[in-house]
Amino acid sequence: MTHSNHQIEDAALDWVIRLRDPAFDEWEAFETWLAADREHAEAYHALALADQDIGDLFESTPPAPAQPFRPVAPARRAITRRGWLGGAAAAALALVGGYGWLATRAAPYVVETAPGEQRTLALADGTRIDLNGGTRLTLDRNHPRSAGVERGEALFTVVHDAARPFTVSVGGATLKDVGTVFNVVRARQETRVAVSEGAVVYNPDAEAVQLPAGKALRARDGDTAIELSAIATDRVAGWREGRLAYDGAPMAEVAEDLGRNLGLDLRAAPDVAARPVRGVITVARNDRDGTLRSVASLLDVGVSRQGQTWVLTARRS
Repeated sequence: MTHSNHQIEDAALDWVIRLRDPAFDEWEAFETWLAADREHAEAYHALALADQDIGDLFESTPPAPAQPFRPVAPARRAITRRGWLGGAAAAALALVGGYGWLATRAAPYVVETAPGEQRTLALADGTRIDLNGGTRLTLDRNHPRSAGVERGEALFTVVHDAARPFTVSVGGATLKDVGTVFNVVRARQETRVAVSEGAVVYNPDAEAVQLPAGKALRARDGDTAIELSAIATDRVAGWREGRLAYDGAPMAEVAEDLGRNLGLDLRAAPDVAARPVRGVITVARNDRDGTLRSVASLLDVGVSRQGQTWVLTARRS
Protein backbone atom coordinates (compact mmCIF):
# COMPACT_ATOMS: atom_id res chain seq x y z
CA MET A 1 0.00 0.00 0.00
CA THR A 2 1.39 3.41 -0.94
CA HIS A 3 1.93 6.28 1.46
CA SER A 4 -1.02 8.07 -0.17
CA ASN A 5 -3.29 5.06 0.39
CA HIS A 6 -2.19 4.90 4.03
CA GLN A 7 -3.17 8.55 4.45
CA ILE A 8 -6.59 7.95 2.87
CA GLU A 9 -7.16 4.91 5.08
CA ASP A 10 -6.15 6.87 8.18
CA ALA A 11 -8.48 9.72 7.28
CA ALA A 12 -11.37 7.33 6.51
CA LEU A 13 -10.91 5.52 9.83
CA ASP A 14 -10.83 8.87 11.61
CA TRP A 15 -14.21 9.76 10.08
CA VAL A 16 -15.67 6.36 11.02
CA ILE A 17 -14.66 6.89 14.64
CA ARG A 18 -15.88 10.49 14.79
CA LEU A 19 -19.20 9.65 13.13
CA ARG A 20 -19.97 7.24 15.99
CA ASP A 21 -20.60 10.27 18.19
CA PRO A 22 -24.31 11.27 18.10
CA ALA A 23 -23.17 14.87 18.72
CA PHE A 24 -21.03 14.88 15.56
CA ASP A 25 -21.60 18.18 13.71
CA GLU A 26 -18.81 18.43 11.12
CA TRP A 27 -20.99 17.24 8.22
CA GLU A 28 -19.83 19.91 5.79
CA ALA A 29 -16.17 18.95 6.26
CA PHE A 30 -17.05 15.26 5.94
CA GLU A 31 -19.01 15.86 2.72
CA THR A 32 -16.13 17.90 1.28
CA TRP A 33 -13.66 15.12 2.07
CA LEU A 34 -15.90 12.44 0.53
CA ALA A 35 -16.43 14.45 -2.66
CA ALA A 36 -12.73 15.28 -3.12
CA ASP A 37 -11.75 11.83 -4.44
CA ARG A 38 -13.61 8.63 -5.29
CA GLU A 39 -11.03 6.68 -3.26
CA HIS A 40 -12.09 8.62 -0.17
CA ALA A 41 -15.67 7.37 -0.44
CA GLU A 42 -14.55 3.82 -1.23
CA ALA A 43 -12.22 3.72 1.78
CA TYR A 44 -14.85 5.21 4.09
CA HIS A 45 -17.61 2.80 3.00
CA ALA A 46 -15.32 -0.23 3.32
CA LEU A 47 -14.25 0.73 6.86
CA ALA A 48 -17.79 1.73 7.88
CA LEU A 49 -19.10 -1.67 6.80
CA ALA A 50 -16.27 -3.38 8.70
CA ASP A 51 -17.13 -1.27 11.74
CA GLN A 52 -20.76 -2.37 11.48
CA ASP A 53 -19.71 -6.03 11.18
CA ILE A 54 -17.49 -5.78 14.26
CA GLY A 55 -20.35 -4.10 16.13
CA ASP A 56 -22.65 -6.98 15.19
CA LEU A 57 -20.00 -9.41 16.45
CA PHE A 58 -19.85 -7.58 19.79
CA GLU A 59 -23.63 -7.69 20.08
CA SER A 60 -23.86 -11.42 19.25
CA THR A 61 -21.07 -12.53 21.64
CA PRO A 62 -22.34 -13.59 25.08
CA PRO A 63 -20.49 -11.97 27.98
CA ALA A 64 -17.83 -14.06 29.73
CA PRO A 65 -17.54 -14.05 33.52
CA ALA A 66 -15.93 -10.90 34.81
CA GLN A 67 -12.27 -11.21 35.82
CA PRO A 68 -10.49 -9.17 38.48
CA PHE A 69 -8.61 -6.28 36.96
CA ARG A 70 -5.24 -5.17 38.30
CA PRO A 71 -3.95 -2.01 36.62
CA VAL A 72 -0.32 -2.04 35.54
CA ALA A 73 1.56 1.19 34.96
CA PRO A 74 2.34 1.37 31.23
CA ALA A 75 5.85 1.98 29.98
CA ARG A 76 6.28 5.38 28.38
CA ARG A 77 6.80 5.21 24.63
CA ALA A 78 5.94 7.19 21.53
CA ILE A 79 2.90 5.92 19.68
CA THR A 80 1.88 6.97 16.17
CA ARG A 81 -1.73 7.51 15.23
CA ARG A 82 -1.64 4.38 13.04
CA GLY A 83 -0.17 2.42 15.94
CA TRP A 84 -2.85 3.72 18.29
CA LEU A 85 -5.67 2.82 15.89
CA GLY A 86 -4.19 -0.59 15.18
CA GLY A 87 -3.79 -1.22 18.88
CA ALA A 88 -7.36 -0.16 19.54
CA ALA A 89 -8.65 -2.57 16.90
CA ALA A 90 -6.53 -5.41 18.32
CA ALA A 91 -7.73 -4.64 21.83
CA ALA A 92 -11.33 -4.73 20.67
CA LEU A 93 -10.86 -8.18 19.13
CA ALA A 94 -9.09 -9.41 22.27
CA LEU A 95 -12.00 -8.24 24.38
CA VAL A 96 -14.44 -10.21 22.24
CA GLY A 97 -12.38 -13.36 22.73
CA GLY A 98 -11.41 -13.02 26.38
CA TYR A 99 -13.15 -10.44 28.50
CA GLY A 100 -16.69 -10.55 27.10
CA TRP A 101 -16.90 -6.77 27.15
CA LEU A 102 -19.63 -5.41 24.89
CA ALA A 103 -19.01 -2.32 22.77
CA THR A 104 -21.33 0.57 23.52
CA ARG A 105 -23.27 1.24 20.35
CA ALA A 106 -24.89 4.57 19.68
CA ALA A 107 -28.58 4.74 20.45
CA PRO A 108 -30.91 6.25 17.83
CA TYR A 109 -29.59 9.71 17.10
CA VAL A 110 -30.81 12.84 15.38
CA VAL A 111 -29.39 14.74 12.42
CA GLU A 112 -30.92 18.19 12.05
CA THR A 113 -30.49 21.08 9.64
CA ALA A 114 -31.32 24.70 10.32
CA PRO A 115 -33.73 26.48 7.96
CA GLY A 116 -31.81 27.35 4.81
CA GLU A 117 -29.06 24.79 5.52
CA GLN A 118 -28.50 21.74 3.32
CA ARG A 119 -26.50 18.65 4.20
CA THR A 120 -25.65 15.27 2.69
CA LEU A 121 -25.26 12.07 4.68
CA ALA A 122 -23.34 9.08 3.30
CA LEU A 123 -24.43 5.86 5.01
CA ALA A 124 -22.21 2.82 5.38
CA ASP A 125 -24.01 0.83 2.66
CA GLY A 126 -23.54 3.60 0.09
CA THR A 127 -27.04 5.04 0.51
CA ARG A 128 -27.10 8.86 0.41
CA ILE A 129 -29.55 11.18 2.12
CA ASP A 130 -29.74 14.84 1.07
CA LEU A 131 -31.40 16.99 3.74
CA ASN A 132 -33.08 20.28 2.93
CA GLY A 133 -33.33 23.13 5.43
CA GLY A 134 -35.37 22.78 8.61
CA THR A 135 -35.20 18.97 8.53
CA ARG A 136 -34.99 16.58 11.47
CA LEU A 137 -33.95 13.01 10.70
CA THR A 138 -33.50 10.05 13.05
CA LEU A 139 -31.00 7.25 12.39
CA ASP A 140 -29.90 4.21 14.36
CA ARG A 141 -26.51 2.48 14.01
CA ASN A 142 -28.12 -0.75 15.18
CA HIS A 143 -30.60 -0.54 12.29
CA PRO A 144 -28.57 1.04 9.48
CA ARG A 145 -31.13 0.27 6.75
CA SER A 146 -33.78 2.57 8.18
CA ALA A 147 -34.41 6.25 8.84
CA GLY A 148 -37.15 8.45 10.19
CA VAL A 149 -38.24 11.85 8.89
CA GLU A 150 -39.72 13.83 11.76
CA ARG A 151 -40.06 17.06 9.82
CA GLY A 152 -38.72 18.83 6.76
CA GLU A 153 -37.54 17.35 3.48
CA ALA A 154 -35.04 14.70 2.44
CA LEU A 155 -34.01 12.97 -0.78
CA PHE A 156 -33.07 9.29 -0.41
CA THR A 157 -30.76 7.69 -2.97
CA VAL A 158 -30.89 4.09 -1.79
CA VAL A 159 -28.51 1.24 -2.58
CA HIS A 160 -31.01 -1.56 -2.99
CA ASP A 161 -30.66 -4.83 -1.09
CA ALA A 162 -33.57 -7.22 -1.64
CA ALA A 163 -32.67 -9.13 1.52
CA ARG A 164 -32.64 -5.95 3.62
CA PRO A 165 -34.92 -3.32 2.09
CA PHE A 166 -34.37 0.25 3.24
CA THR A 167 -37.34 1.70 5.14
CA VAL A 168 -38.31 5.24 6.05
CA SER A 169 -40.81 6.01 8.80
CA VAL A 170 -42.71 9.27 8.38
CA GLY A 171 -45.99 10.55 9.77
CA GLY A 172 -46.95 7.18 11.22
CA ALA A 173 -46.41 5.44 7.86
CA THR A 174 -43.60 3.34 6.43
CA LEU A 175 -41.93 3.60 3.02
CA LYS A 176 -40.06 0.59 1.62
CA ASP A 177 -37.60 1.03 -1.23
CA VAL A 178 -37.43 -1.08 -4.37
CA GLY A 179 -34.10 0.24 -5.72
CA THR A 180 -35.03 3.83 -5.41
CA VAL A 181 -34.46 7.58 -5.50
CA PHE A 182 -37.32 9.35 -3.73
CA ASN A 183 -38.08 12.63 -1.99
CA VAL A 184 -39.98 12.87 1.31
CA VAL A 185 -41.58 15.95 2.83
CA ARG A 186 -43.13 16.04 6.28
CA ALA A 187 -44.88 19.33 7.07
CA ARG A 188 -48.23 20.77 8.13
CA GLN A 189 -49.47 17.37 9.41
CA GLU A 190 -49.09 15.72 6.04
CA THR A 191 -46.61 13.54 4.18
CA ARG A 192 -45.56 13.98 0.55
CA VAL A 193 -43.53 11.44 -1.40
CA ALA A 194 -42.24 11.72 -4.98
CA VAL A 195 -40.25 9.04 -6.82
CA SER A 196 -37.68 9.73 -9.53
CA GLU A 197 -36.12 6.26 -9.92
CA GLY A 198 -37.17 2.72 -9.07
CA ALA A 199 -40.21 2.39 -6.85
CA VAL A 200 -41.47 2.84 -3.30
CA VAL A 201 -44.16 0.94 -1.42
CA TYR A 202 -46.18 3.12 0.94
CA ASN A 203 -47.24 1.26 4.10
CA PRO A 204 -46.39 -2.25 2.82
CA ASP A 205 -48.28 -3.92 5.68
CA ALA A 206 -51.46 -1.85 5.22
CA GLU A 207 -52.47 0.08 2.06
CA ALA A 208 -49.36 -1.18 0.17
CA VAL A 209 -49.55 1.62 -2.38
CA GLN A 210 -47.01 1.14 -5.19
CA LEU A 211 -45.25 4.33 -6.30
CA PRO A 212 -43.13 3.86 -9.43
CA ALA A 213 -40.89 6.55 -10.90
CA GLY A 214 -42.91 9.58 -11.96
CA LYS A 215 -45.55 9.16 -9.26
CA ALA A 216 -46.20 11.25 -6.16
CA LEU A 217 -48.29 10.70 -3.03
CA ARG A 218 -49.88 12.98 -0.46
CA ALA A 219 -51.28 11.62 2.82
CA ARG A 220 -52.85 13.88 5.43
CA ASP A 221 -52.97 12.95 9.10
CA GLY A 222 -56.42 11.68 10.08
CA ASP A 223 -57.56 11.29 6.46
CA THR A 224 -57.86 7.76 5.09
CA ALA A 225 -57.82 9.00 1.49
CA ILE A 226 -54.42 8.97 -0.18
CA GLU A 227 -53.89 11.39 -3.06
CA LEU A 228 -51.82 10.15 -6.01
CA SER A 229 -50.52 12.24 -8.90
CA ALA A 230 -47.97 12.26 -11.70
CA ILE A 231 -44.72 14.20 -11.48
CA ALA A 232 -41.93 14.74 -13.97
CA THR A 233 -38.93 12.80 -12.65
CA ASP A 234 -36.61 15.75 -13.29
CA ARG A 235 -38.75 17.86 -10.95
CA VAL A 236 -38.33 15.53 -7.99
CA ALA A 237 -36.08 17.20 -5.40
CA GLY A 238 -35.63 20.26 -7.61
CA TRP A 239 -34.82 22.11 -4.38
CA ARG A 240 -31.24 20.88 -4.65
CA GLU A 241 -30.83 23.06 -7.77
CA GLY A 242 -32.91 25.89 -6.36
CA ARG A 243 -36.07 25.07 -8.35
CA LEU A 244 -39.49 24.51 -6.77
CA ALA A 245 -42.14 23.24 -9.19
CA TYR A 246 -45.87 23.26 -8.47
CA ASP A 247 -49.01 22.14 -10.24
CA GLY A 248 -51.89 23.36 -8.10
CA ALA A 249 -50.28 23.19 -4.65
CA PRO A 250 -51.84 25.54 -2.06
CA MET A 251 -50.02 28.78 -1.27
CA ALA A 252 -49.56 27.62 2.35
CA GLU A 253 -47.47 24.69 1.12
CA VAL A 254 -45.43 26.92 -1.18
CA ALA A 255 -44.71 29.34 1.67
CA GLU A 256 -43.52 26.48 3.89
CA ASP A 257 -41.26 25.13 1.13
CA LEU A 258 -39.79 28.57 0.46
CA GLY A 259 -39.15 29.17 4.14
CA ARG A 260 -37.35 25.82 4.45
CA ASN A 261 -35.10 26.69 1.50
CA LEU A 262 -34.45 30.34 2.39
CA GLY A 263 -34.03 29.93 6.12
CA LEU A 264 -37.08 32.03 6.96
CA ASP A 265 -40.25 31.60 8.96
CA LEU A 266 -42.48 32.20 5.93
CA ARG A 267 -46.24 31.69 5.99
CA ALA A 268 -49.28 32.40 3.86
CA ALA A 269 -52.02 34.62 5.28
CA PRO A 270 -55.47 32.99 5.56
CA ASP A 271 -56.82 34.99 2.61
CA VAL A 272 -54.29 33.42 0.20
CA ALA A 273 -53.36 30.15 1.96
CA ALA A 274 -55.63 27.98 -0.21
CA ARG A 275 -54.84 29.72 -3.52
CA PRO A 276 -53.42 27.16 -5.99
CA VAL A 277 -49.94 27.76 -7.38
CA ARG A 278 -48.68 26.54 -10.75
CA GLY A 279 -45.24 27.12 -12.16
CA VAL A 280 -41.57 27.00 -11.20
CA ILE A 281 -40.03 29.24 -8.55
CA THR A 282 -36.28 29.88 -8.65
CA VAL A 283 -34.73 30.15 -5.21
CA ALA A 284 -31.51 32.14 -4.73
CA ARG A 285 -30.40 31.24 -1.21
CA ASN A 286 -27.74 33.95 -1.24
CA ASP A 287 -30.33 36.60 -2.12
CA ARG A 288 -33.36 36.11 0.07
CA ASP A 289 -34.73 39.61 -0.46
CA GLY A 290 -34.44 39.25 -4.22
CA THR A 291 -36.15 35.85 -4.11
CA LEU A 292 -39.02 37.23 -2.03
CA ARG A 293 -39.51 40.11 -4.48
CA SER A 294 -39.54 37.66 -7.38
CA VAL A 295 -42.00 35.39 -5.58
CA ALA A 296 -44.31 38.32 -4.79
CA SER A 297 -44.38 39.28 -8.45
CA LEU A 298 -44.79 35.72 -9.74
CA LEU A 299 -47.56 34.78 -7.30
CA ASP A 300 -49.23 38.21 -7.30
CA VAL A 301 -49.01 38.58 -3.53
CA GLY A 302 -47.60 41.03 -1.09
CA VAL A 303 -44.82 40.21 1.39
CA SER A 304 -44.81 41.70 4.86
CA ARG A 305 -42.72 41.12 7.95
CA GLN A 306 -44.25 40.60 11.37
CA GLY A 307 -41.44 40.29 13.91
CA GLN A 308 -39.39 37.23 12.89
CA THR A 309 -42.12 35.94 10.58
CA TRP A 310 -42.59 36.78 6.89
CA VAL A 311 -46.13 36.60 5.51
CA LEU A 312 -47.47 36.27 1.97
CA THR A 313 -50.63 38.38 1.77
CA ALA A 314 -53.20 39.41 -0.82
CA ARG A 315 -52.21 42.50 -2.78
CA ARG A 316 -54.03 45.65 -1.79
CA SER A 317 -55.44 47.67 -4.65
